[in-house]
Amino acid sequence: MKSWYLIQTKPKSEELARENLERQGYDAYLPLIMGRAKKRGKTIKSIQPMFPRYLFIHLSDQTDDWGPIRSTLGVSALVRFGMTPAIVPENIINSLKNNENTQGIHELPSRLLSPGDKLLIVEGPFEGYEATLFSQNSDDRVIVLLKIAESCVKVKLEQSLIEPIG
Repeated sequence: MKSWYLIQTKPKSEELARENLERQGYDAYLPLIMGRAKKRGKTIKSIQPMFPRYLFIHLSDQTDDWGPIRSTLGVSALVRFGMTPAIVPENIINSLKNNENTQGIHELPSRLLSPGDKLLIVEGPFEGYEATLFSQNSDDRVIVLLKIAESCVKVKLEQSLIEPIG
């Protein structure tokens, strides 16, 4: 009987490890999310692993050859608890797969913000400034209060440019 196991990959090598495991005939699963990354000083949306440095592999402890796994390019180790490989319950993998969109990416819910929340502006001309949420006028836009020269100014920003503090 096959079970899902956890593989630790080398840094930023999740996709490489998945491709090489599949090339060897293994059934590997790498859950992906739409995340944000800084590139040349700008924050961009990018597809990233849901669990950085980890992926799942479907193996039989009776029939599959486990030997080549740890020497596969991109793989660091099979995660173990003592001498026993870490088994991931089937329902967790099924749940992850069922929550993917048609492109195989998990769409995480947008952050819930409330007026008065303290925020940090992470990109743009006000990068590094702290602000207070005034209102949200859609899923992608927020209005923040920014204290400049002893007075508060309302500034409209994309939600992707802010992060909650604390």
